[in-house]
Amino acid sequence: MTKQEISEIKRRFTIKNCAITRICGCYVDGEKQKKTLFGQAFLSLPEEEMFKYFEIFRKSLSGSLGRNLLNLEFPLPAEQPGGTQDFLLRLRNSALKDDVLLDALYDRIIETYEYVGNYLILLIHDAYDVPGKTLDGLDMDDASDEVYEYLSCCICPVELSQPGLSYDAEENLFKNRVRDWVVGMPKTGFLFPAFHDRGADIHGALYYSRDAEELQENFLEHLLGCPVPMSAGAQKETFQTLIEETLGDNCALSMVKTIHEKLQEMVEEHKEEPAPLILDKNEVKTLLAGSGVTNDRLEEFDDYFDSAAGEHAALYASNVFNTRSFDVKMPDVIIRASPGRTDLIETRTIDGRECLVIALDGAVEVNGILVRTAARREDSAETSQTDS
Repeated sequence: MTKQEISEIKRRFTIKNCAITRICGCYVDGEKQKKTLFGQAFLSLPEEEMFKYFEIFRKSLSGSLGRNLLNLEFPLPAEQPGGTQDFLLRLRNSALKDDVLLDALYDRIIETYEYVGNYLILLIHDAYDVPGKTLDGLDMDDASDEVYEYLSCCICPVELSQPGLSYDAEENLFKNRVRDWVVGMPKTGFLFPAFHDRGADIHGALYYSRDAEELQENFLEHLLGCPVPMSAGAQKETFQTLIEETLGDNCALSMVKTIHEKLQEMVEEHKEEPAPLILDKNEVKTLLAGSGVTNDRLEEFDDYFDSAAGEHAALYASNVFNTRSFDVKMPDVIIRASPGRTDLIETRTIDGRECLVIALDGAVEVNGILVRTAARREDSAETSQTDS
């Protein structure tokens, strides 16, 4: 799914656009026991409650693609009768009205989801009458030929509210606030099937994790049956390792700067595309070759990539490339430049020592104090002479 497709589904979670048919839930305590079950027509809820649920399900579609939101593909065994995808299809087709299937889903989540404390499993079923599009991208509500029927699942922590004082309007005084159990924003969730090319893609799902580094591997493998993708942090470490191993002794500041600049060019060229920039093995190899890495250093690149990431792995550029800054770190010094101004940093040998040299362009502040550089002193002297 792309950002635009995710946004289109998020817009479903409003009073105006809502067509959610049913909502179901299971409250699980810290001992992994089901405390309560519920299920009802969504539109029968009070409007105040609807808004709360909208907020929860919108949150499960938020974050960055490749980081908090992961596109998953079901392997062939999962799509066989009795597989995880087959189970989810039957659950979707039941419109959440089959209590046996619902109970089986709750059991699978409780068995595989790792969380210390109470949590609420929430499920909704929706049938989205997808509007057609004009050539200039406008919706044609009366030209729909596709109904996207899907499930959205959220797992939300349930925690005691904070202690404190509250105002009692009836008694006109402050008193100790009664603590109660509050449903928080989701930590984990999934959308099935995926919404791809403005229709249902039963071969995929969208997975949400609030913490990009805790993907609930056991939960993913056993509930959804999908291979666990590399986390954002793992992708960044893998890319860094690939650069270091491929360059070897040639991993100099100038070469890393060039790779950074080439990658920035790729990101800029791709920024208008709906799908995020993803780097597979061939694209990373092309990036390195275009940055001046010699053929003899690239001879073993394929082996390095397969060993570090896997032959068919793909890395999100947003996870491996820092779009906000270009950092040079030493034990006692950190230098941070804008990503497009790496030209300000270079190395020179001074008195036999390799040194970083930073051009002092423009105003220079040290601890908030505007200091006088040689160029500013010369400009100030010229201005004084002119005035006199």
